[in-house]
This record gives sequence, C-alpha cells and structure tokens, in this order.
Amino acid sequence: MRMLALLGCGVVVLAGCGSMPVTGDVKAVDASQPGDSQVQVYAVAPREGAVPSEIVDGFLESMTSDDPAFATTRKYLSADARRTWQPGGGITVLAQAPNRSGPLLHDEADRATRDKATTYTLTGEKVAAVDAQSSYRPLAPTDYAQTLNLVQEKGPDGKQEWRIDTVPDGLVLGQSDFKRLYRSVNKYYFATGRTNGRSTLVADPVYVRNRVDPVTRMDTATQTVRTLLAGPTNWLRPVVDSRFPTGTALRKGVIALPSDDQNVLKVPLNHKADKASPGACRMMAAQVLFTLGDLTSARVERVELEGGKGAQLCALDADDAPEFSADNGSDEADSQYFINDKGQVERIPGATDGTGTPEPVTGPLGAGVVPMGAVGVARDERRAAAISSHGEHLYVSSLEAEASELADPLVSSEAKKAADRLSSPSWDGRGDLWVADRDPAGPRLLRLTGGVGEAQEVRVPGLDGARIEELRMSADGVRIALLLTKDGRTTLNIGRVERRGSSVSPEISVEDLRQAAPQLTDVTAISWSGRSRLVVVGKEEGGVQQVRYVQADGSTSASGSLPGVNQVQSVAAADDELLPLMAETVGDGIVKLSPGDNWQTVLKQGTSLVYPG
Repeated sequence: MRMLALLGCGVVVLAGCGSMPVTGDVKAVDASQPGDSQVQVYAVAPREGAVPSEIVDGFLESMTSDDPAFATTRKYLSADARRTWQPGGGITVLAQAPNRSGPLLHDEADRATRDKATTYTLTGEKVAAVDAQSSYRPLAPTDYAQTLNLVQEKGPDGKQEWRIDTVPDGLVLGQSDFKRLYRSVNKYYFATGRTNGRSTLVADPVYVRNRVDPVTRMDTATQTVRTLLAGPTNWLRPVVDSRFPTGTALRKGVIALPSDDQNVLKVPLNHKADKASPGACRMMAAQVLFTLGDLTSARVERVELEGGKGAQLCALDADDAPEFSADNGSDEADSQYFINDKGQVERIPGATDGTGTPEPVTGPLGAGVVPMGAVGVARDERRAAAISSHGEHLYVSSLEAEASELADPLVSSEAKKAADRLSSPSWDGRGDLWVADRDPAGPRLLRLTGGVGEAQEVRVPGLDGARIEELRMSADGVRIALLLTKDGRTTLNIGRVERRGSSVSPEISVEDLRQAAPQLTDVTAISWSGRSRLVVVGKEEGGVQQVRYVQADGSTSASGSLPGVNQVQSVAAADDELLPLMAETVGDGIVKLSPGDNWQTVLKQGTSLVYPG
C-alpha cells in the first residue's frame, strides 16, 4: 500500500489520513480505523512556517504514531516543553479524537505577525484513564478540556516558528487509536496467605503497547515482563505479593524476549534476582509463565530465569504450572447445575459439554426435601449451597453422601418480601461461601469460612447507600463482583477482599469498590469467566439488552460483544474459558454458546443455572 504524507496531519499512515479542512473550526481526526491493530502511523515533523492550528493538529496526530522516543512529536513543542514533557505519564482516553477550538485558519496569518502567543482548547468526552502503572480505569463519560499555549521561538534557521509551550504529561487518544496502539495483558502475583495450603496466582490486568513501545523500545512481551517486575498495581497491591526480590529488573539493554525453537523463554534479570531462594525462584518463574501465557500464539513450554551474571537461577516447565492455578476445582471438566421445576438440584455432566442428560445430584438437594430457588456449587464439586424457594434460608449439603435429611439452615433472612431476602450464594477458591441478605431493615454481606459454622458479616465501606443484589466471587478469592442498586439503577462493581486479623478471629472487608461497566446503567446478570474476565448482561441508557465480556479492570475489546439472545435472566461461565457459556432466558429456557458457534437450546425448563463457583 502506498504511504501518504499529508500537510497538517502530522503523520504518515499506512491506512490514509483525514483531509484537512481549509475553513471553519478545524478538528483533529482519528488516525486509524477502530480495532485495526496492524495500521502503523509514522510521525512527520512540522513544516516550515506552519500556523498554530497545524502545530496543534500535527502534535495530536503524532501522539498516535509509532514515533521512536516520540522524537518527532517533540518537534511540535518549545525547547522548554521538549525537555519536560513525559509521554509515559499516563493516557487520557476520549470517546473520539479530541476536538480543537481556537483561532480560525483565516485569522492565523494576521495573528502570526501581530501576536507572540496564542491558545487552543482541546475538548472531548473522557471515558477512561490509564495511569503511569499502565492500570486502566473506565469512567462515566465526563467533559474533557485542556488548554494548549503556543509561543513563537527561533528555529534552527533563525526564523520564528510556532511551538506548543505548555502541555500536560501523558498522551490524549481517541478510543479507536487507544485500542489500535495498546492491548490488555494480565500479569500475575500471589494472593497473600495460602489457599488450601497452596500459593495461588492472581491476575492483575494492565495495558501495554501493541508493538514496540516508543519510549522503552521494548516489544510487547518484554514490556509485559517489565511491568510484572515493577510490582502489582496500586489497587491490587494490598492483597497480593510478588516473589521477585525488591529491585529486580530486566538486565540493562534487554528489549526483546524471544523464545527459541523449543519454545523455551530465557529471561535475563539483574543481580537483585540472585537473592531468591530456589523455592522463591520457582514461584518467580510461575509468575512469568502465567503472564506470558496469553501473549503469543506459540505456547511457552519452559521459562528459564537468569541472574545478574548470566547463570541460570531456576526453570519451570509449562506442565508444572497447574499447581499455581487459582481454580482449586475438581480434576474433571466442570459440570453445570440448575434447579428443576420441582425445586430439585440437577446436574449436567461436565464431560458432555452441556449436551448431556440432566440427573439429580446426590443427597437431599437432589431429592427435593426442601424446594430450592438458587444454588451455588463449591469448586471441588463436593458440596453445594442452596437458597430455599422463597429466599428465606441458606442450606449447605454434600454432593457425595446419600443422606436423605437436610441439615438446619446456616443463614436465614427475616425480610418480608422474597426479593429482599437472600441472594444466590457463591464459593471462592479458598472454599469459603458468600451470600448477601438484602433485608432493608438490616442488609448484610456474609461469609461462611469453609462453608460451615456461623456466618461472619463482611464490611463494605464503599456501598454509599447502595444495596447488594447479587454477588460472584473470583476463583482467587481476592476479588468480588457485586451488582449494586441505587436510585433505580443496578451497576457492576468490583471490590478487593482484604483479610486481616488471625485465622481464629479474622477481619474481612471489601475495599475500594470500582464500577466495572459504567456505560451500562442497568446490569441484570454477571458471571466470572476465566481468571480476570466477566460475562455481563445489561443495557446502556435507552438501549437494548446485550451480553458482553468485560475485563476485571472494566475495559472492553472489539471481541467483547457476544451474539444476541432474547431476555436473558441469568448467565453462567466457567473458569475454563473453553467450556460453553450458559444462560437462562425467557421463552427459550436454558441455552448455551460454545466458542465459534451460535446460541443453542439445552433445556426448555430450569432456573439458577451455574458452574462451580
């Protein structure tokens, strides 16, 4: 494809560039088509005698380029601004490329000879921000405005040229350019404490450059390892640890981490890594192996960590990685569970991929001793928790013993209405059971250690008057997804589960709630899908119901939308993302969506369909 360079556009692009209007208020244009990650944009320097509007537009376009070290981009700045501007200071993401308002083109010729300074204002709708740690945070759409001051200064040839004198650190990008230039990756850290005697890895999503980073010159894999070594993001930091010794970094000059022909990846580290014990080093290798697992099409079969002098510190094979997995489930494929029209809990065997014949579960829940309305199955599939049909009682029962009698309820709600009683229960990877009592007279979030004994109330300081409608625990046990209702709207929020105190007297709280899908004003169903992703059912303001994937940090991708299905009431996804997505609908009953397929009806009747968790 022929490359084009357009005056005032500030870039050379492989996919063309918007033309520059010659009258009226000029606006910056997106340099790429949404989702086109292969478009490469090359910056060009400002032309001699460029008017202020060209300088502003050229600078904005140059920020969307693959300009090494942003060297060409800095040519739009004054000498002082070139020295102080920090492009790595974060990213402001706008719904569209920023609009530029200021003097009109036909005024600029006179202004250039009359004035020594001028200003332009960048405006738009801010929808997200990425901080200096590469952590993404979605925002409810808000107005964005930023003033750029321009001055005249002497160029190399002695002529006066317009340049931007004050500019905020970081980049300002429209959504389409952001998605083209950056990608979401998960880096991994260990949950504080131990889960069933195991050290469990937790996903910490961040955004890295999709190709070579202009500032560090690192490829995507190397950028990702660099962020891993820098430590967890501030939001996750209170509940996870890194096994890398403080100060560990890539060896100086490392900008690429290629695998060899045996898919072995060697990671050269500085001398700080030499302090790690053999056991800690193996856990460090697990962090790298999981972090790089989704980045390349070829599977990394082995990670080898090298110390400051080049000697191998330790290695970990991919076949040994499952011991660090967070699901703590059974060794077999997860089954699906639901409640039939008689209030009995039934199971669709996991080996059938959702197409098998349902069968009652073993024990009193399958016999229907007490009709149930909701169910949650432990991740090892040995026990289940169920809510009675009118929401007043929570029972826990074995799925292995043939007992015919149901034990006494562990939690009861005193609310007068069924809709104000107990939510559906959820199990985390630690084997703990969670449920919400929605009683207006005393709403509570409750946790039962190991799914037994007396329920402990969990503090949620960020509720601010909202009511918990539903909850889902992550497999790692350090994040909780909550549907919160306030002022007639139900939103999805992710909270951090902090554990303090002793094992005998633990203090549990859900901290720092964050909206994960602020564009959805009415969310009706959620389910975790994999290590750091959720399936969400909801509507935008004035829109229709949609089913889509949302990352735990609230970001979405072009591949996040799922085929439409009518009137979804609940949704269920497995920790294994290759298993089918299931949904309960009005009219079509229980349906499933396998990868690469369309929705198919599984059962005409059934409610509260769940995977273990």
